[in-house]
Amino acid sequence: MKSTLIQYVLYFIALIILAIPVGAYIKKVMNGEKTFLSRMLVPCEKAVYKIMHIDSQEEMTWKKYTVSVLVFSLIGFVFLFLLQLLQGYLMGNPQGLSGVKWDLSLNTAASFITNTNWQAYSGESTLSYLTQALGLTVQNFVSAATGIAVLFALIRGFMKVEAKGLGSFWVDITRTIIHVLIPLNLVISVLLVAGGVIQNLEPAQTVSLVEPIAVNVDGEIIENAQIDIASKTVTVNGQMVPQAKIITEQFVPMGPAASQVAIKQTGTNGGGYMGVNSAHPLENPNAYTNFIEMTSILLIPAALCFAFGSMIKNKKQGMAIFSAMAICLVLAMGSIAVSEQYATPQLAQNGNVDIGMVEQSGGNMEGKESRFGIATSATWAAYTTAASNGSVNSMHDSYTPIGGMVTMLLMQLGEVVFGGVGCGLYGMLAFAILTVFIAGLMVGRTPEFLGKKIEPYEMKWAVVVCLATPVAILVGSGIAAALPSTVDSLNNTGAHGLSEVLYTYSSCGGNNGSAFAGFNANTVFFNVSLALVMLFARFVPIIGTLAIAGHLVEKKKIAVTAGTLSTTNGMFVFLLIFIVLLVGALSFFPALALGPLAEFFGML
Repeated sequence: MKSTLIQYVLYFIALIILAIPVGAYIKKVMNGEKTFLSRMLVPCEKAVYKIMHIDSQEEMTWKKYTVSVLVFSLIGFVFLFLLQLLQGYLMGNPQGLSGVKWDLSLNTAASFITNTNWQAYSGESTLSYLTQALGLTVQNFVSAATGIAVLFALIRGFMKVEAKGLGSFWVDITRTIIHVLIPLNLVISVLLVAGGVIQNLEPAQTVSLVEPIAVNVDGEIIENAQIDIASKTVTVNGQMVPQAKIITEQFVPMGPAASQVAIKQTGTNGGGYMGVNSAHPLENPNAYTNFIEMTSILLIPAALCFAFGSMIKNKKQGMAIFSAMAICLVLAMGSIAVSEQYATPQLAQNGNVDIGMVEQSGGNMEGKESRFGIATSATWAAYTTAASNGSVNSMHDSYTPIGGMVTMLLMQLGEVVFGGVGCGLYGMLAFAILTVFIAGLMVGRTPEFLGKKIEPYEMKWAVVVCLATPVAILVGSGIAAALPSTVDSLNNTGAHGLSEVLYTYSSCGGNNGSAFAGFNANTVFFNVSLALVMLFARFVPIIGTLAIAGHLVEKKKIAVTAGTLSTTNGMFVFLLIFIVLLVGALSFFPALALGPLAEFFGML
């Protein structure tokens, strides 16, 4: 038990130690300051400006900044949609895969431009190397950079006084990609390759199994089978099994996985190169690669809290936001860990399963890799759903009701517990604006945040940002739950079946992308409806955030007085957490009560 607790503590300490210097570096990059990579990368940055005719000194209004974001995303959407449809006619397709059907192409294009990376397919058997590299990997970079760009536009709204512009979107996204994402992911890719993650352009391989297996007509493995290769017969307890098939070979996917795995984690994208994501041994072979991939999920989101404090010249404010996120994460991670470690009464009943922790992981190991165990699986589950990442190293559909519910709740809160790169912090800042407004009403003062008055205009847009995710999730899942055809996509009925539907829309509405693996969402209705949910939940908050930034940048600073509400102390951190949880509880408690909570109480 002690060693398990040490694992959790060390993972979190490692995250903080790495996030602080990364945050300092990002702040310098976005301010245009000199870094240790400037001599190498600034010429590349200037070359992009020259080729694309970008004015590096331009100051965009919030409306122009918004239009730039939307047009850029639309171009990426159309390109990725067509690339999938036409991949059967293009190079870089050694497997000879055909074009992807239109509704799945639509869903995948919406998924990757929104930084969701929801996947209703298995990448190794659906998409060509060209589509994976030129389509998905490129969007992993630019969608992540877009979120960071919008965040820094909002930060400038707080920093600048009586100004008009928020900076240039094209400059922000160029700096983010060239100075932050490419160098960081180059290093991580090399580390992953050194750990055994595949990175090649070879076609898939077929290899002989060390020990053949037998399957029945339904493709299920026959237990305790005696296999005679020479006569091609299969017997069980001396009785021949009719129509049994002997399997002697295995399909092993190849391709440029490490480079995509790196950016899927650091960009909080989450889309796996393989269908089972980071539970696949070629995508995440061992504890070493698991640590790198898991820590990478929250590295930039956590670092941005420190960059934010440094940018506004108030490091205590950055620490306050970081503390609120960290407390929520620790509570969530502890809830998942305890729930999975103690499993369910059914597993322990009459000694059916040994859930003890002596010389084994113990607890609920269903759906988890034995090479990772419960501690690393629970930590990854909390990290990936706290961020808008969605990569997995275990199957969340097999978690206990409470463990699965906490992963859902983290997404339903709007992915603000660190959240996605950029979008997590600007989402939390919207909650901070909401918090100071409510606190101001309580004490009878005009609300202020970071020296700027918070007026009805900012409040209206802050509410839109905070409620966009709940609206998208609840409307989408409500419609899906009302359709009789939804039952055909479920792996389970009853409360757990509802949880599968709710998790799916929570994942897409939270721009997360993970899944309860038992749910089949690859139908026309789900592909289209989930695409609409992803687009709404991504771009409505972006528009709201930039509208707030555009209004704040025009305001003058207000002097701090003895009556000014402190937004850096423990009381503010508590209020901020309370407001985040309150919005989540009020929005989702009825749905959670019918799903995971009903399943939990049904097991008692």
